[in-house]
Amino acid sequence: MKGRTQQILIIIIGCFTFLSLPVLLAPDFPESLNITKSIPTQRTLLAYLLMIVFFFVNYFVLIPKFYFTKKYLLFLICTVLFFLAVAFIPHALIPETRFQPEPLQGNIEGRPPPPQHIAAEKPPPPPAPQSISFNKTQHLFIFVSVAFLSLMLSISNRWKQAEKEKLNAELSYLKAQINPHFLFNTLNSIYSLAIEKSDDTAVAVVKLSKMMRFVLSEAGNHYVALEKEVAYMHNYVELQQIRFGNSVAVSFMVDGNVAGKKIAPLILIPFVENAFKYGVNAEEDSDIKINITVTVKQLELSVANNKVHTHNIVENNTGLGIENTKGRLKLLYPAAHTLAINDNENYYSVLLTLQLA
Repeated sequence: MKGRTQQILIIIIGCFTFLSLPVLLAPDFPESLNITKSIPTQRTLLAYLLMIVFFFVNYFVLIPKFYFTKKYLLFLICTVLFFLAVAFIPHALIPETRFQPEPLQGNIEGRPPPPQHIAAEKPPPPPAPQSISFNKTQHLFIFVSVAFLSLMLSISNRWKQAEKEKLNAELSYLKAQINPHFLFNTLNSIYSLAIEKSDDTAVAVVKLSKMMRFVLSEAGNHYVALEKEVAYMHNYVELQQIRFGNSVAVSFMVDGNVAGKKIAPLILIPFVENAFKYGVNAEEDSDIKINITVTVKQLELSVANNKVHTHNIVENNTGLGIENTKGRLKLLYPAAHTLAINDNENYYSVLLTLQLA
């Protein structure tokens, strides 16, 4: 709450300071302090007020809806329209006041002409064209500065939000991978293999160590090699197969060349993990299908599983959830992904399409 109050206070002080500039920097200062009698100051003040409105509209509406979604033409059109409003609305709403002197009656009514020392009231001279042009140029410069500032702040906040979400995802997933429940089940399976003197014992230990190494060393990067991400998924699936044995029917297929491509770390595994959470039960038939198709610039992940009854719902809900992953996709792949989830009583499927870096 304290941070929120400080932000609001900074915004109020910034707006007040910005609106005071037309008065304090006016050429006729201190006469400009009397705003009611200074038409240029009134116009400039209104233009600055419109620029403040543009700043917030640009920050909260135009940039998120058009710029971040790569609708650059619409973003440019809206920005130009706002500038035209800033340039012409003040002149339209605050016209130049002109005083028309009453005509002199002369000697027609026998009145004497006014004394020479009493000067007739003259209307104020119209603004010079160069002055109007200067105001337009000045407003254009300030308008561009306001647009650039709102864009930089929006990009900075979006980056911070993405970093925060990424950090939360890394910590959540790291916690999920090294929590006692995960390690107990995995190590218990390895222990059983060791008792049986199975050849899979060493394989399971190696796969577990590779998974831990990937989470600890690679998950902190913005992007990782796609082949490493797929290898991590392979290790996860094979480790689960070792754990559950032949009670789970798992199909994992990769079609296409994964070399030389980048992807956000741990962005695919939650859907695979979810299939094992809700699609595995020793008392029921389990069927999990995982397919990855890679083209030149696109990846398609398909995960499907039949639903079974799970007894540890609270325990299974730990870790990186689907909702968290949806948020990461929106932040890391805006306008570059599609996600379709089919969730019914007996079946769950996910179809994710990503534009690869």
